[in-house]
Amino acid sequence: MLIDHLNQQLRERAAAGLRRQRRTATSACAPQQQVQAGADAPSRALLGFCSNDYLGLANHPALIDALAEGARLYGAGSGASHLVSGHSRAHAVLEDLLAQWMEPAIPQARVLTFSTGYMANLALLTALGDERTTLFCDKRNHASLIDGARLARAAVQRYPHADLAALERQLQTCNTPLRLIVTDTVFSMDGDQADLPALLALAERHDAWLILDDAHGFGVLGPHGQGSLAQAGLRSERLILMGTLGKAAGIGGAFVAAHPVIIDWLVQTARSYVFTTAASPALAHALQTSLQLIAGDEGHQRRALLRQRIAQLRSGLQTLIDAHPHLAWTLAPSDTAIQPLIVGDNARALALSAALDAHDLWITAIRPPTVPPGTARLRIALSAAHSASDVQRLLAALHTIALQWT
Repeated sequence: MLIDHLNQQLRERAAAGLRRQRRTATSACAPQQQVQAGADAPSRALLGFCSNDYLGLANHPALIDALAEGARLYGAGSGASHLVSGHSRAHAVLEDLLAQWMEPAIPQARVLTFSTGYMANLALLTALGDERTTLFCDKRNHASLIDGARLARAAVQRYPHADLAALERQLQTCNTPLRLIVTDTVFSMDGDQADLPALLALAERHDAWLILDDAHGFGVLGPHGQGSLAQAGLRSERLILMGTLGKAAGIGGAFVAAHPVIIDWLVQTARSYVFTTAASPALAHALQTSLQLIAGDEGHQRRALLRQRIAQLRSGLQTLIDAHPHLAWTLAPSDTAIQPLIVGDNARALALSAALDAHDLWITAIRPPTVPPGTARLRIALSAAHSASDVQRLLAALHTIALQWT
């Protein structure tokens, strides 16, 4: 009965253009990868535009060497949770370094590291969202924030995406003693950025705290890659920031930066921290080198290259869209590495992804429930490791497909 039920559900998902498929990369993370479409399929060389390796550090020789050095110093695994015996010197040093990075924005900042951003967001919202609290959540928040809010004991109010007037009306009528505004800084499927100064002003006016998911800003934004808070020039103890270390930082894991009392509370009560094995200390060791690269001259140069690729792609895509209005493609307003080409229909998004695959280009079609119905898209993700010729190759393929679909 269960298998029959699930098979029917899978058929319905496939008919609606919603069934997901995995591919297997057989080479290191880079714009050019060897990829298998299935276990028995031969690998093919594909030029990818769907990785979150925004600075191109995932295969950086210095990080490979640092990871090997970390394994020699600390072994492969941590062996236990942070609160049992899994918290190594490598974790402690990484947390101190990240706290120094965040202190200009968050006074007295302390940091707690996690295995994934998903676990960090679950920790934040379930540990802070008790019965005396209301969570005010942007409707386009990442799934980890949505799930954290669902699991919290707090009341939850969702406001229309980036609609701060609606958010203020909700804050004005809130009668719980604690209020937490929860938002992505860079929205993962749209690439747009939250208005952080206005959100902090609302938090101060209504005695609220501001929880920020900076997964797609950390390492990329700000003068030295410290992220969205540095870019906005904000400083307040009301700020609570989650950043991931597997995107621009090139390795893996996540962290929460906040007032020391908040961090202590997470250590005591956050179930997705307390009851899970600590990440490998070798990763924490390698991340120290990653932070050095991000903050140094090389990081500055890579962020400049990324901005060039963003401008090149946006200019080329807008020219293409203007030349083929019958396709009804739209380019979302984004100044970040996330550049969504919105197609609309699920089947059309899948067809466009497949057509690009025929040109040996890899961009996954993003469909509901990840994005709202009717906004299926190609989420084009750029990296500093992409060359100008890589971007031009993508634009040329899209132009060829647009002519074929005319």
